[in-house]
Amino acid sequence: MKINTKCVQAGYRPGNGEPRQVPIIQSTTFKYDTSEDMGKLFDLEASGYFYTRLQNPTNDLVAAKIAELEGGTAAMLTSSGQAANFFAIFNICECGSHIVASSSIYGGTFNLIAVTLKKMGIDTTFVSPDATEEELQAAFQPNTRVMFGETIANPALTVLDIEKFARVAHKNGVPLIVDNTFPTPVNCRPIEWGADIVTHSTTKYMDGHGTALGGAIVDSGKFNWMAYADKYPGLCQPDESYHGITYAEKFGQAGAFITKCTAQLMRDLGCIQSPQHAFYLNLGLESLHVRMPRHVENAQAVAEFLAAHPKVERVTYSGLPGDKYYEIAQKYLPNGGCGVVSFEIKGGRTGAEAFMRRLKLAAIETHVADARTCCLNPATSTHRQMTDKQLVQAGIPAGLVRLSCGLEDKEDLIADLAQALA
Repeated sequence: MKINTKCVQAGYRPGNGEPRQVPIIQSTTFKYDTSEDMGKLFDLEASGYFYTRLQNPTNDLVAAKIAELEGGTAAMLTSSGQAANFFAIFNICECGSHIVASSSIYGGTFNLIAVTLKKMGIDTTFVSPDATEEELQAAFQPNTRVMFGETIANPALTVLDIEKFARVAHKNGVPLIVDNTFPTPVNCRPIEWGADIVTHSTTKYMDGHGTALGGAIVDSGKFNWMAYADKYPGLCQPDESYHGITYAEKFGQAGAFITKCTAQLMRDLGCIQSPQHAFYLNLGLESLHVRMPRHVENAQAVAEFLAAHPKVERVTYSGLPGDKYYEIAQKYLPNGGCGVVSFEIKGGRTGAEAFMRRLKLAAIETHVADARTCCLNPATSTHRQMTDKQLVQAGIPAGLVRLSCGLEDKEDLIADLAQALA
């Protein structure tokens, strides 16, 4: 099926007389006739459900749709995008591990990797998304276990050269994790370019309406864990908490990563997406292919307007000819990237704050990527935990405004920006 059809049809195939829409299984637990039946579930010898903290039928149906959209073999939902990135990394890292990550990533993810994981004994070397293969290679250490980046960075809007990062990761025998939140699989499918694991904050375009928090992890099923068994003992050695199961042997490349992530991390940390939120997410997915082109159309028009305005210092949008990432975006994002435009107003942070106070249609929110246009100044909100030096490294000057173009009429959006700048 084409991607448009998958958005509507994938994941759930109702049988004769079954609900046409994905049913909400709003239950914490599930009944079994015998202890033996339930025991098989706890031993991972049978498929099924016993407690929603680990898995839920509604969640699994929606995760299956996202797996099909991304071209993966297995997927799981989490309570947020932050939980998705944490689970995806921690599933293959432990105390003593090392990460190579792009420096141009969402501030919350940067803090997760640089601060929280460091407290857990996991170190990180941050690299420029524009680094050469030689520079990327120099960041690797014997204990490196994963490489991480964002397809389109939030909010710097750098575009990741996925093939280059994947090449270097695989040369060093580690998987590449790519956060694909901003383009969504409608505009880019990182697995097709060599990524091994894809994550999402489904709170953004996938939901599309600012309704429900959520995250997703998709496994490509292509990384050969057993070929690097010494690096990934959690997947390639017996798990005594599950009666000595070796995930990579029992579930193979197609299922080992997500099974371990569910059976071990979700069991112990419990960052499950609620079935109700999964239901809302699926409604958003059904129109994702219709909404994304409109977001891109609006963002392109707004970016062109801002680029020509005398009070704007700089505009970052990969759809603009002359943008630093225009050429690479033509490769990875031929149908456009997303609806987010970053720009710097003359006057720095003070100018940005004055401009945002005068907006009438666009709302100041910490959110991004939904049907309504919103904006914020990252340096004083989402990225305020970063130092000025870190902000510069991430490509986020203090006066930057991140504008998320919604589904309104583009002429109305431009009129609002014009009056605020005036």
